[in-house]
Order: sequence, then C-alpha cells, then structure tokens
Amino acid sequence: MSRTDMKNNKTIELDAGGGGYKSWELLKDIRGILKYKGKWKNCEDDAAVFDLNPNLETKSPSALGDLVSKCEKLVFTTDAFIVDPLFFPGGDIGKIAMCGTINDLSVMGAKPLGISLSIVIEEGFPKDDFMKIITSINKMSEEAGVPIATGDTKVTEKGKIDKIEITTAGVGLAKEIILNNGVKIGDFIISSGDLGEHAVALLASRFNYKTKLKSDSKPLNKELGKVGKYLNACKDPTRGGVAANLVEMAEKSKVKVVLDEETLPYKKETIAITELLGLDIFSLASEGRFIAAVSPENIKKVLAILKKFNKEAKIIGRAEKGKGVFLKTSLGGLRPIEMPKGKLIPRIC
Repeated sequence: MSRTDMKNNKTIELDAGGGGYKSWELLKDIRGILKYKGKWKNCEDDAAVFDLNPNLETKSPSALGDLVSKCEKLVFTTDAFIVDPLFFPGGDIGKIAMCGTINDLSVMGAKPLGISLSIVIEEGFPKDDFMKIITSINKMSEEAGVPIATGDTKVTEKGKIDKIEITTAGVGLAKEIILNNGVKIGDFIISSGDLGEHAVALLASRFNYKTKLKSDSKPLNKELGKVGKYLNACKDPTRGGVAANLVEMAEKSKVKVVLDEETLPYKKETIAITELLGLDIFSLASEGRFIAAVSPENIKKVLAILKKFNKEAKIIGRAEKGKGVFLKTSLGGLRPIEMPKGKLIPRIC
C-alpha cells in the first residue's frame, strides 16, 4: 500500500463531499455503523419515510375506501450548506438552503410542511450580509409557501468556521412516495429544464468570468405537485449532477439508461465554460431542476404541464433492458457515463 493510499484510508479528503464515488464510499461506511432505522423507510433516498397508517392493510375492505384518502406518510430530510462564494448570480447560500430542502421533499412526492433552520456564524461576519441571507430565506419561504417552523443560531470564534454555515431540515406529507428505483424499461427520461447553471454561475463568480447565466436554484414543490403522480422515479441533480443521480437510479432500478447527445439539457454557454475549465458537464450541479422517468402513456401530459413552468423541459433519454448509463453520440456510438470520481467542484451547495 502506498503512502497516498494509507493517507486516504486514515483521513477524509475533500472529494468525499463532492457527491461522486468518494461520497458514496463514505456514506457506505456511515450506513454500516448507523444500522438502526426503527420504522423509518427509504433512508438511503433524498428523504426518509414514516408510515402514519402502518395498519392500513389489516383493515376490512369496507373501511379501506375511507382510510385511503386519509393515508399519509411523513417525509423527513436534512441538509447542510457551505458555499463559496456566499453570493452569486441568481442566488446566495440562504436561497439554496431553502431550495435544497424543499426539493428533497418534493422529489419524493411529499408536500413540504415546514423547515427548521440552524445557522452557525463566524465572529465578525458582516451583519448587512447576514440580513441579506435571511431576507433571501424569507423570500423563498413565501414563494414556496413553506414556513420556517423552528431554528437555532450560534456565533463561534473567528477562524473556527469559514464565514457561515446553514443546516436545514424539512418535513412533509405524501400519499404516494416517488422512489428513485422505479425506472421501468421503456420509460422516457426527462429533465425539467436546462441543467448545470447553478454550478456555472457560482464558478463564474469564483473566477470572475463574465456570463449571463444565473443559478437555476428555485423551489420545485409547485411543479412536482402537478406532475408527481405521473412519475415513476425522480431525483434533483445537485451534487454529482446527472452522472451521479442517473447512475444511482439505473443501478437501483436494474435498467440501462441511454441519453441522446442531440437533446442534452445544457445551454451553449454552460458547455463553453465547462470546456474552458476542463470539467465534466454531467457532474455539474443544479439547485432547481429534477430528472425523472415517465411512462410512454404519460409523457405528453407531463411535458405539457412542465413547459408551463419551464419551456426548456424535455426528453433527454430512454430506459432500456440492460445496465449502466450511456450517451448516444451524434455518430451513433455509446459512451459510458459513470459515477464521478476524483475532486469535483468544491463548495457549490
């Protein structure tokens, strides 16, 4: 074993937080220890699920009809946000903290009920900047119709953290859960809009590039509330982008996913900046988009609804028999898309 391998086994490296293969490995280690789940289910998805009517199946058929309308599942999620820079075109750390938590509930088929907000502030942080972040959080709360129900604020000594850290948790209710392992052979893979613009907008600020692109961050609860019942599987491509999320969906669903190079959901400017920086475009994060699997009988209906929210919503691929995720190139060949490895873009969400 080399010194590098020994170091990697004894310390946690930056790429373990990037949403790719190293993140998956670290989560596997954590889950190997935190085995007790009680009655919570779907603990490896974007949110965990608790059945509020666990005895539904034992009821008599005559009572079933009344109970179905009342059957609800509690959906619970949490996330932490450290972003550099804190302010970027189209958003700030407060906005993505709200969007990230609301969206993790929404892609599971839940209606968000409330958010908890925990903030740790470094001593000396500018109060004007802090109030801008709080104002942004309030704006997203009102826009999505999801209240900040509770929270906590701490201030720590200078140098103990980098400026500000935000941790959120959210709860919601769902009648039916959208599982990320529900992709079926023949399903269309769709994107709710062009992807990667959150990562590109943030990078442009970090490296002082001029771009018209803004972060794609926004709450998804309203559009998913309209189409959720028609989706077989769904995820929001945050850390790790399309690559990490589609690989996970395909593997869990035991299908092969083929994306079409001709219909990839990326703007020309996104592609140009990605190529300039030497980044994998499929690893770019979004904070206001989702990818989903839709059956052929529902695809027209779903796209018609989504285009009312975002005209860029489109089909980007298809699920087939087999395994893995591939890109069908303009020349007709298939190029594998794998779980991102190595150091991804740090501190984007």
